[in-house]
Amino acid sequence: MKTPEFFKRSDLTATLWSFRREFLIVGAFSMVANLLMLTPTLYMLQVYDRVLASQSELTLIAVSVLTLFLFGIMAFAEWMRSRLLVSTGVRLDEQLSSQVFNASFEAHLSQSGAAPSRAFGDLIQIRQFLTGNGIFAFFDAPWVPIYMAVMFFLHPWLGVLGIVFAIIQAALAWFGHRHTLAPSEEAVKAGSEASNFLQGKLRNAEVLESMGMVGNLQTRWAQRHQAYLDKSGTTQHLTHRITAISKFVRYTQQSLSLGAGALLAINGEISLGAMIATNVLMTRALAPIDQMVGGWRQFIGMRYAFERLEKMLQEFPPRDPGLKRVAPTGEVTLQQVFATAPGRKQPILKDINLSVPAGTITVVLGPSGSGKSTLARVLMGIWPDVTGNVLIDGLPIAGWNRVELGPHLGYLPQDIELFEGTIAENIARFSEVDSEQIIAAAQSAGLHEMILRFPKGYDTPIGEAGNLLSGGQRQRIGLARAIYGKPKLVVLDEPNANLDEAGEAALFRTVSQLKADGQTVFLITHRPAAVAVADRILILRDGHLVANGPRDAVIAAMQAQRAAPQSQTQLPPAPALPA
Repeated sequence: MKTPEFFKRSDLTATLWSFRREFLIVGAFSMVANLLMLTPTLYMLQVYDRVLASQSELTLIAVSVLTLFLFGIMAFAEWMRSRLLVSTGVRLDEQLSSQVFNASFEAHLSQSGAAPSRAFGDLIQIRQFLTGNGIFAFFDAPWVPIYMAVMFFLHPWLGVLGIVFAIIQAALAWFGHRHTLAPSEEAVKAGSEASNFLQGKLRNAEVLESMGMVGNLQTRWAQRHQAYLDKSGTTQHLTHRITAISKFVRYTQQSLSLGAGALLAINGEISLGAMIATNVLMTRALAPIDQMVGGWRQFIGMRYAFERLEKMLQEFPPRDPGLKRVAPTGEVTLQQVFATAPGRKQPILKDINLSVPAGTITVVLGPSGSGKSTLARVLMGIWPDVTGNVLIDGLPIAGWNRVELGPHLGYLPQDIELFEGTIAENIARFSEVDSEQIIAAAQSAGLHEMILRFPKGYDTPIGEAGNLLSGGQRQRIGLARAIYGKPKLVVLDEPNANLDEAGEAALFRTVSQLKADGQTVFLITHRPAAVAVADRILILRDGHLVANGPRDAVIAAMQAQRAAPQSQTQLPPAPALPA
């Protein structure tokens, strides 16, 4: 069957469309269950109109056994459709979880505001709706006209009464949708802001406690939390008011339908059995509408989760798994690169042009705020807002399959992020542990002897985010992870920030060894001692590339500037030096 255009909007809708067979089967079971819901009505009619009139115990037994058999079929249909929906929800999660995982992290890197935990929360919300009671109301609603038709068959006025109450219940559902939509959205947004604010501050709990900042930040969190409580309270008050009105209508319907049946029975227009059966039938007819009113908030939440997840999967589609490239050599080219960030009028990096051959060491210098760390992220292809061309071996880095390219890149950021696990697992990037490569990376980083002094050596757990290690130990493990597997391009952002003299000497030996192995290294640092290992020097100032070329040529140019008269030093920076 050809997929309709509507279901081609995203992988999410296409995945749901792929389960159309299961939903059709659920619909078939719903048809059986809803048709057999008429069994209590028919049983009452038979008992009051036939069994009591004939005083036949055999007839009562036969009717009761048949009714029990039909109840068994109805229960089986209910169980099967519930089981099928649960299975469908699990398979939906299995098919989308990997894609949601990848897309959510790409969205997080792009600073689009999406959080991986929120994306999986949306997926869980969709799955729970598909397997909960709310979805049954949508499968049962098409059978409301059948019940109405039976009521018309018993008596036209009973059918009219059922339609009136159905319209009232539907109006309540529409009213609830229209008036709770915006407040619910605002409450969810306010709650998310308060939660994100708190989580962000808990990551720096030691700083907050040591400098007495907890009270000040608690005040700011309390303001956000109070805004959430106010908006949530408004939504809940409205929802509870609608629910109360719905209960009033439901109880009124039950009593009025019984009263109307009694009046018709008194006038001899229907039998006593029809009077009792009508009450049960009308309650069953309006049950799906009542479920929709009660589950409307859940439906709204599911719809927003669906829209958020669909938008994210559209913006960050899966990369072509068939895309394969030859392993890079490490040649890097930047052409007219501008890097910007939200909230800044001026770009962080401005018209950066450079070409670095493979197998060289480039030391990046510059004052704080000049754009060095941003350049590191641009070189790794993880800065979200970049214009121009960032090329590895002449190919745009955005065109590479990141899973394929990742082992050929090494990156040590300023804020070193280690993960819960062992030292070996962190060095091996949580891939299959290769003991020889792990030890080689640790030795290159000057880390091997220190690891052997730990209680369990390389199998020592480091705790959440490496909190059981010192800053210098985390930095060395981060360096070993960056050079694990001998990647062709290594970017080290302030790798000696937490190192002592011995650690810094080991770092420079590591960088020299990387060059000897033909690896391209970018070393970002404030310490001038790093210039000794450089082949090239790159100097940034206020986002501009003010010097770029071989080490000796750049040093000579800088010395010439210092020796020049003061008036000449006020001239604009010199253009990049030739390679």
